[in-house]
Parts: sequence; C-alpha cells; structure tokens
Amino acid sequence: MRQLFIADLHLQPERPELFRAFRYFLDSIARPGDTLYMLGDIFEYWIGDDAPLPGLEPIFQRIRALSDAGSHIYFQHGNRDFLVGQTLMSRLGAELLPEAQRIELPTGAALVMHGDQLCTDDTAYQQFRTQVRDPQWQQRFLSQPAEQREAIARQMRQQSQQQGAMKTETIMDVNADAVRQTMLAHGVELLIHGHTHRPHIHQHQIAPNRGERIVLGDWSESGWYLLADESGRELIRFTPGLTPKQDQAAASS
Repeated sequence: MRQLFIADLHLQPERPELFRAFRYFLDSIARPGDTLYMLGDIFEYWIGDDAPLPGLEPIFQRIRALSDAGSHIYFQHGNRDFLVGQTLMSRLGAELLPEAQRIELPTGAALVMHGDQLCTDDTAYQQFRTQVRDPQWQQRFLSQPAEQREAIARQMRQQSQQQGAMKTETIMDVNADAVRQTMLAHGVELLIHGHTHRPHIHQHQIAPNRGERIVLGDWSESGWYLLADESGRELIRFTPGLTPKQDQAAASS
C-alpha cells in the first residue's frame, strides 16, 4: 500500500501553474487505492465551505474520483486553510484530521502535522494562531457575508506577507526543542510536516541517531510529495511533462 503526503500547494486563481501541477499529480502520480494525506495550506486562503475559491471544481472532482476508487483521503488544517470544514470533506470523500495525528506507515509509526505549531520562536504568529483557531472567533467570522470575509482574508494575507518579510529565517523555522518534545510526547521516531517551505530530511531530531523529520516542499510549476510504501520513504520533486531523470537534472542545475 502506498501513502502519499503533500502540503503547501497554496492553490489560488492568480497562479494557474499550481492548478496544473496538482491536476498532474492527481491524474498521473496518485493511484486508486493510495492513501493521500494533505497536510495543510492546500489553499492559499479559505473563507468557508460555502465560498470556495474559483477554479477548484476540476480539482474537487479528481479528489472525489480518487476517493470513490478506493483511496483514503485525509486533510489537516494549515495556517491558510484552517476554516476548511466538514461540508468540503463530505464533498471530497475525505476525512478531517486533528492538528497532530499519529499514523502507521509500513516502516512504523509517524506523526503528521502542518508544522506551524512547531514555530514557537515566532511568538506573534503563535498569538495570532491561537486567536483564529478559537471556535468563537471562527463562528463570528463565518457569520459575516462572503464579500466581507473575502476582504478580511485578503487583508490578513497582505499583513502576513509584510510581517514575514521583516522576520529572520530562524524565527520562521521550527524550534528544535518543540520538535523533540512533540515527537517524545507522541512516542514516534518520525515526524512529517510542511509549512516552512524547506523540503529536507533531517536526522537526529530527538537525540544522536534518534528521530527523523521530513519536511514537505511548497509547490510552483513543480510539486513535492513524500512516498511511503513497503520499500521505504522517498521525498520526490516532480514537474509536469518531465521524466524523473529530467526533473532531477533541472533541480540540480
């Protein structure tokens, strides 16, 4: 059984290359019977299941077809799409996971999460995260007209981009102690997450020779996914229209 992990597509109408890459992934990489984990920030923003971003219907149809063909589809909230709800999950034939979920891979247990909760050095963001994850805040937001929610979401995106430009890379990355404590608390030797846009496989995350952390990549014309099966795990970059060998050469050039 194959398990696929993706995150940080940031689908948005202004960037059609993201839609192309995801359609290619769903049509040419994912197979019926695969388990697909979508670990947050699949959408650049989400103002409620009643007001999806334009252009997503072909994507929704492909995900639903994959589910109907026997695949298990799971979704975790990211810092951009934390308002995705059960209505969308039912439409996709998917299941909404909590923000940290222990799962079983052929190679053993793993913990999956979006990863923003690990960036504990960014105290301003963590305060914002606490606010927008509050059920009462979300209820008030979702009760507003879609046009007003759209305007608020665009303002929040602009503020986030401005604040991010002023922060150091260290502050915006995960905190090593938060990673170690999280892995120990959940009793896992493997952590899979996105959010930081720094695809890499890190070793020694708990102690010397203990603990592996796999960071998924963000998407553009190319995409990233983690493949886990009986033979092991592989973090893969792909570009629609290129063979794996051609894509590897393009990535290293």
